Amino acid sequence: MAAITAAMVGELRAKTDAPMMECKKALTEAEGDMARAEEILRVKLGSKASKAASRITAEGVVAAYIAGGVGAIVEVNCETDFVTKNDEFIALANTTAKLAAEKNPADVAALSALPVDGKTLDEVRAALVGKIGENMSIRRFKRYESGSKLVSYLHGTRIGVLVEYDGADEQVGKDVAMHIAAMKPVALSANEVPAELIEKERSIAAQKASESGKPADIVAKMVEGSVQKYLKEVSLLNQPFVKNDKQTVEQMLKATNTTVKSFTMFVVGEGIEKKQDDFAAEVAAQVAAAKQA
Repeated sequence: MAAITAAMVGELRAKTDAPMMECKKALTEAEGDMARAEEILRVKLGSKASKAASRITAEGVVAAYIAGGVGAIVEVNCETDFVTKNDEFIALANTTAKLAAEKNPADVAALSALPVDGKTLDEVRAALVGKIGENMSIRRFKRYESGSKLVSYLHGTRIGVLVEYDGADEQVGKDVAMHIAAMKPVALSANEVPAELIEKERSIAAQKASESGKPADIVAKMVEGSVQKYLKEVSLLNQPFVKNDKQTVEQMLKATNTTVKSFTMFVVGEGIEKKQDDFAAEVAAQVAAAKQA
């Protein structure tokens, strides 16, 4: 059997971009035949991408792109926080944001089908899945094309905000984006808060108020008071401005002759149920399987 040298592993890695250990295994299986090893890797990496596709992607990054009056914000997910630091994964997210802004795709499927250097975006994603061995997915995006100004703010890579606004002072737009990332409003104004969120809050308030033992009319007022308080807390214009809590965001905007038209905020993994691995159970299962074998 041919000796597998570090130089051979390095050569195969340069050709395929596959992980070192995968290259060594492929060369061993191919008994040193470089062409055969490359073929083995293509099969294995494709298989790895298929297996990874069923795994939950609750980590990831948010990326944004703005140019020429158009902008987009995207969330691209992976399985572990470790991969969010990978330069190629970050590049994938940035490419996705740029394509979403420039090409105006109808949905994630259309976005994934867009060309990138002779491949589709989905093919680029799948190749990176094979290389890293971890599932990745383009979860969502929001595109803006407006005569108004656009500004984005990324808090690390896990929280991203894109704001559409009118106003002369660009710093105000940036301040609003930072405020949104910090205070996480769910809507621009109280009357835009989704009805299902209001009803959920009303139900919670009703349960609390009913335990007070007070008359029904008083309970009704308590519930309404709680709902109104909630609406002020979660609507952007009613929130105390983070850089000066003596005024609301609405008051700050009026003072600077600025109007916020809309905003989008993405928080990585929001709404995705993360898989909780039971390590002890997993080890026990592996031991049991080994005994049976």
